[in-house]
Amino acid sequence: MKFIGRIPRTLCRAALIVLAVALFSTGARAEEEKILNIYNWSDYIAPDTVAKFTAETGIKVNYDVYDSNEALEAKLLAGKSGYDVVVPSAIPFFARQLKAGVYRKIDRAQLKNYGNLDPQILEKAGAADPGNAYGIPYLWGTTGLGYNVKLVKAALGADAPQDSFALLFDPANAKKLAGCGISLLDSAQEVVPAALAYQGRNPVAKTGADLEAAIAALSAIRPFIKKFHSSQYINDLANGDLCLAFGFSGDVVQARNRARDAKNGVEIAYMVPKEGATLWVDMMAIPADAPHPGNAHLFIDFILRPENAAAISNTVGYPNPNAKATALVAEPIRQDPAIYPPETTRARLFFDTPAAPDFERQRTRAWTRLKSGS
Repeated sequence: MKFIGRIPRTLCRAALIVLAVALFSTGARAEEEKILNIYNWSDYIAPDTVAKFTAETGIKVNYDVYDSNEALEAKLLAGKSGYDVVVPSAIPFFARQLKAGVYRKIDRAQLKNYGNLDPQILEKAGAADPGNAYGIPYLWGTTGLGYNVKLVKAALGADAPQDSFALLFDPANAKKLAGCGISLLDSAQEVVPAALAYQGRNPVAKTGADLEAAIAALSAIRPFIKKFHSSQYINDLANGDLCLAFGFSGDVVQARNRARDAKNGVEIAYMVPKEGATLWVDMMAIPADAPHPGNAHLFIDFILRPENAAAISNTVGYPNPNAKATALVAEPIRQDPAIYPPETTRARLFFDTPAAPDFERQRTRAWTRLKSGS
């Protein structure tokens, strides 16, 4: 259709809308207030990362912490969390939250350092985020056993398992260790696969029969579990208040280092059991209703600089997914097999898969009953 002279009013309105959207898209970051709201795991960043970012950008950072994926998910699904950057675990949480539409797509054009990311870690993260469209890998690690060498030896003798989940899941061992304290992560998604691996079953299986088998193994040691918590075990191990913790590799390394710094005689070791262990990836993501998405992209790109990623690994004891940062990580960290596992250990690691909603509900109910002892 051809128009001469006057342009129809509807087309004028449409043109104005397109222009407004284009101007907002290109100028959003410039118009944002100098504020960034971050919600991250506890003990999961270098002490000067935020200060350096603020000094460079002038952006004030409000930094809150949590100790479980469930706490983060509750805020995200409720909506209007007010956060600009969050750090969910890829499987199953990030994958599930993506389906709920809670995240904004990453604008890679704003990330000059995106090319620093390790393709292998990106591939793992892609299981939760096909095409790596909504998240950026932050740190990764394993979930295994941290233990007090002297207390375990005192309770079990010289024959204490040094390479097996039997240290935890054998009821005879758990009973003997109960006196010095056993702690489990408060996360069915982490603990159930470990129980399955110990039983020689597929650790990422999602059937009712597998769930029953895992809960049966956990019920057998439930009387000997002192605590279900996803962060307290760091200090408890370091202080000698626990002798065994099922936890994240970097947390156990932090406990080991704190004990060394305190010179309290506590010796902490970390084990990736021969039966296998979870390899996980935590993601940086921007909520769909983030009030400062431009600032969020600035912060993510700041983290993707090799020197900044290396500083975080040096502090928290977790490997980062930045291929160019590895050489900058302190050699004692880089060469520590508890932090950067060798290929022989990596061969035993497994990556979890998303679960169907029905299975998630079954697992959550079973976990709640287990913790309550009912």
